[in-house]
Amino acid sequence: MSLAEAQRLDAQDPLASCIAQFEIPQGLIYLDGNSLGPLTSGAKQRAMDVVNTQWGQDLITSWNKHQWIELPARVGAKVADIIGAAADEVICCDSTSVNLFKLLSAALKLRPNRTRIVSEKGNFPTDLYMAQGLRALLGEHIELHLVEREDILASLDNDVAVVMLTQVDFRSGHMLDIQQVSEACHQVGALTLWDLAHSAGAVPLSLSEWNVDFAVGCGYKYLNGGPGAPAFAYVAKRLQSDIQQPLSGWMGHANPFAFAVDYTPAAGINSLLCGTPAVLSMSVLDAALDVFAGLHMADIRDKSLLLSEHFLQWVDEDPACSALQLISPRAPEQRGSQLAYRHPQAYALCQALIADGVVADFRAPDILRLGLAPLYLRFSDLWRAKTVLADILTKHTYLDAKFQQRQKVT
Repeated sequence: MSLAEAQRLDAQDPLASCIAQFEIPQGLIYLDGNSLGPLTSGAKQRAMDVVNTQWGQDLITSWNKHQWIELPARVGAKVADIIGAAADEVICCDSTSVNLFKLLSAALKLRPNRTRIVSEKGNFPTDLYMAQGLRALLGEHIELHLVEREDILASLDNDVAVVMLTQVDFRSGHMLDIQQVSEACHQVGALTLWDLAHSAGAVPLSLSEWNVDFAVGCGYKYLNGGPGAPAFAYVAKRLQSDIQQPLSGWMGHANPFAFAVDYTPAAGINSLLCGTPAVLSMSVLDAALDVFAGLHMADIRDKSLLLSEHFLQWVDEDPACSALQLISPRAPEQRGSQLAYRHPQAYALCQALIADGVVADFRAPDILRLGLAPLYLRFSDLWRAKTVLADILTKHTYLDAKFQQRQKVT
């Protein structure tokens, strides 16, 4: 397949108009949206408005005048459209880790006679850290049972309180079937808690339809909300009146401005709120989500799979890339919106790519990740990225000493 063919696909791309909404530096090929999504024009304008006008001129009146107080629910409703949930099932607040701690605690409280949390050995480490911390707080009668991904269903029994999983594996991109796993969990009376950090905005989700219990996710990857953007939390409507989350902060109170001494939780999803909303960052995320307005996740998924299938073919057919070992699933329905390759010099290879204008991503110990975000990535971008990659591998440019030095953030 030639560059001309890639450009023909670009010309036929139904999502091509979305690219103009992103402020990606000229000539840069950005394949790291699965770590940090790029800036949108709308988000930039909102940030300036919040700083210059809402905060700068209107000051504290903006809590009412510009509805700062409504941001968690407003942003949550926009995320709900993307993940297949009702608007009153999602709230935007805190970080993914903090929300996971809240919901894991709530799930355990709903299953007081069960003692086991099931997760997978390869889960994103912070998820496991939060479970370990909660176990230390509650006592060693709570068991964190870690299994291989292929053994999840076999691990289910009547001692399992909650199954805590990440749908799209952050290393390989392997994608679990949320509906199938959730149904299996419910058959033994267990609850489900899904981390959607590498799913939301990249793959179609139908949380309400799939009868998912709980979910969390971040706002700074495929949702393009900016570094450290607030996260979101989902609780199925049927469970909202029964849950009790442990971080009973004033914003989760039924009437926070009554300043009552005793805590009374707010009704519904608002009970997950804790502290004051991070207005600057939440406003930016609010504006960034407008990129998804009017789009269908099925169309985004279709382009994602086309991008990945073409890139796989180009790498497979180029002898210069033979040292790369694909660890993402070959079957397209089994992977998220990324490709991952093993290489003994993956870190240095990633640094050499960045130096040549192709921003990829490294995960220890030896994985080169390529995030395929369909809203701003062209087929011709991927063709050029493969060409640069092959050139670096052919010339062994990555062996240069400057690419061997590890930075703090890898």
